[in-house]
Amino acid sequence: MSDFTPLAYEDIDDARKPTLTEALVPVLVVVVSLGVGSGYLGLAPHAPLLWSITFTGLFARYHLGYDWERVSDAALAGLRMGLQAILILFVIYGLIATWTSAGTIPGLMYYGLGALTPAVFLPVTAILAAVVAFAIGSSWTTVGTLGVAFVGIGSGLGIPLPMTAGAIVSGAYAGDKQSPLSDTTNLAAAVTNADLYDHINGMRLGTAIAFGLSVLAYAVLGVLIVDGGAANVTAISGPLAGSYALGPLVFLPLVVTFGLAFRGYPALPSLVAGVFAGALTTIAVQGASFTAAWNVFLNGTTPETGSELVNNLLTTGGIAGSAWTIAVVVAALSLGGLLERTGVLPTLTHHLTRAIWSPESLVAGTGVAAIATNAFSAQQYMSIVVPSVSLRTLYDEYDLNERDLSRAVEAAGTPTGPFFPWHAGAVFMTGALYTSQPGAISWWWAPYYFFGILSPLVLFGLVLAGRGYDRAGSATQPAAPAANAAATDDD
Repeated sequence: MSDFTPLAYEDIDDARKPTLTEALVPVLVVVVSLGVGSGYLGLAPHAPLLWSITFTGLFARYHLGYDWERVSDAALAGLRMGLQAILILFVIYGLIATWTSAGTIPGLMYYGLGALTPAVFLPVTAILAAVVAFAIGSSWTTVGTLGVAFVGIGSGLGIPLPMTAGAIVSGAYAGDKQSPLSDTTNLAAAVTNADLYDHINGMRLGTAIAFGLSVLAYAVLGVLIVDGGAANVTAISGPLAGSYALGPLVFLPLVVTFGLAFRGYPALPSLVAGVFAGALTTIAVQGASFTAAWNVFLNGTTPETGSELVNNLLTTGGIAGSAWTIAVVVAALSLGGLLERTGVLPTLTHHLTRAIWSPESLVAGTGVAAIATNAFSAQQYMSIVVPSVSLRTLYDEYDLNERDLSRAVEAAGTPTGPFFPWHAGAVFMTGALYTSQPGAISWWWAPYYFFGILSPLVLFGLVLAGRGYDRAGSATQPAAPAANAAATDDD
């Protein structure tokens, strides 16, 4: 993803360059469409996103003067940016189904129910998810594999699903953000010209504070939860043991997938290998036919364990069941491409420089820009690349380190995507963890996604405390950066 080059404000054709007021028009339409459509009318994000795409395309064509080919290319640019995410979505939906039929997820649930208690479940879940995500460098893989099993364990222990989902996603993003194998971590370092390990070290304090507070909050929630899960444990464990052949061999898909990831293989080939291992285990351990094992990959699982609770937990859609999720992601990425390539996002970022008057405001403004880009591009890669490319000259003028920029965009950009229901990360996390509730949205569990809330807040707090940036050399602060002066010629 590091080869993506966003449109710079200076590169926009002067005849089509939107003013600040013009750039705010499609953004306002997006906010109103999603707010009214999803928030008030209760529609799924698909229709509000289509309204937003239609308005933005017409606005670009008839007001900004782009021809239809340029408008189409803009939408396609967003899709190209998120193509890997779409492919991973397809594969993980199939992987969840094959791991369920293989007994991998049922096995994790069965043994996890015997080892954990309601009081420790949430903090342990967050910590384990962080360790795995750090080791393999992928929050999505962590959520789509271990996260699904944790949902079943939490249900058996009587933990509300939104709390379980929040703990899983918190750990996954915290571990991913500190991993040298993570694509977003490498992208943030590359696009800001920061050394990878300088970038990771620069994030360590903020990540440790945000994640430490999150784990503490989950521990408090665990203490407050009334331990009423004993009956559920028995109700789930019995049907699991009676319906699946459980033993060490059912964990072969997990060993294959995480083993490849540990050795540095990218997420996509590791996940595909996990699918093949899941199908093989379904045949060899569970006694399914070759055709049945691969039908599961396509169509998902509909277990008949004799327990409605267990059946609901283990019902999956396979890659055919990913259509709802993929449709939202495709629409959201198309909208993000339109807003970026027609100059709307670059114009908003350009005018942000007017509000910058100090190193503190620069770092904080970078965080705000990353969150806003996340909201309107629906893609965490854009939330890193667009603010980095647009603001890095200001970091030079304020004599700040490259890692100050990389730390700000990743602390505020990477973890905040799941708060926007149309965002690729939000749609995936919700779809993977709410397999029995198609169409669920991240608003259901976002209040318990503590790390996503705390990560940008800690960044802003460290800035106020004078710890959010480091001088690269001279301590001389420019009186009026050139970028600010140049930003006064448009409204």
